[in-house]
Amino acid sequence: MMAPAGLYAALSLLLIGLALGSFANVAIWRVPLGLSVVRPPSACPTCHARLTALDMVPVLSWVLLRGHCRHCHTAISAQYPLVEGLMGLLGFGLGWRWGLSWTALVLGLLLTGMVVLGIIDLRHMRLPRQIVYWTSALVLAAILAGSADTGACQRLGTCALCALAAWAVFGAVWYFYPKGMGGGDVRLAGLVGLGLGWLGAKDVVLGFILAAFVAAFAGSLLIALGRAGRRTPIPFGTCIAVATCAVAYAGPTIVTWYTGLLH
Repeated sequence: MMAPAGLYAALSLLLIGLALGSFANVAIWRVPLGLSVVRPPSACPTCHARLTALDMVPVLSWVLLRGHCRHCHTAISAQYPLVEGLMGLLGFGLGWRWGLSWTALVLGLLLTGMVVLGIIDLRHMRLPRQIVYWTSALVLAAILAGSADTGACQRLGTCALCALAAWAVFGAVWYFYPKGMGGGDVRLAGLVGLGLGWLGAKDVVLGFILAAFVAAFAGSLLIALGRAGRRTPIPFGTCIAVATCAVAYAGPTIVTWYTGLLH
């Protein structure tokens, strides 16, 4: 499970990320509709022709088919290659930053769920609890295995405390000011606390601070462009997802930089 950070690890996780991107697209499309991500097999949503393996090669199939279904020639959304490419880049970055390590696995599982949840929240203003729960279970399993393998049991305690603290703080805000956020944000906060807790409590705090800045920037930009008003709801789950990705790659660097400013 261990390989040093570098090109080999980055390319390995790039391929895994591309494959996970295909699954992420399935979840993004089907879960909001209440459909299974396993059955039926992937098919064109217009002509319902079943897709073959050649139709589902990440990014490459969309390019070769020029963004259209092989059978009915209906246009295929650019979301598919974009999500696959994004997941590939995230995997590449994790491999380059963390190598083939338990940290890369924990963060990789966390970021996969965050990409899916972030896009769903952006499109539908909701955070499906089944995705949050499944991601939490997978991240927790990786944390347990990593803690047992490395003997760093204190990390397990940190993850648990960060998850509980994040859930409690967001839960309190939701309880006293339910218009400010939804129950999905509370569950998502617990997931972020659990996953980023593997890096440390400072990274968890940093993640939520960055999320607030992302939300403020996005809201201000939309207002300036005339696309939203002051009371227009912002998909905060998407902002949390963006901030979590940033911390996963540059958290220690950002914390060191900010601590230096304080001193």
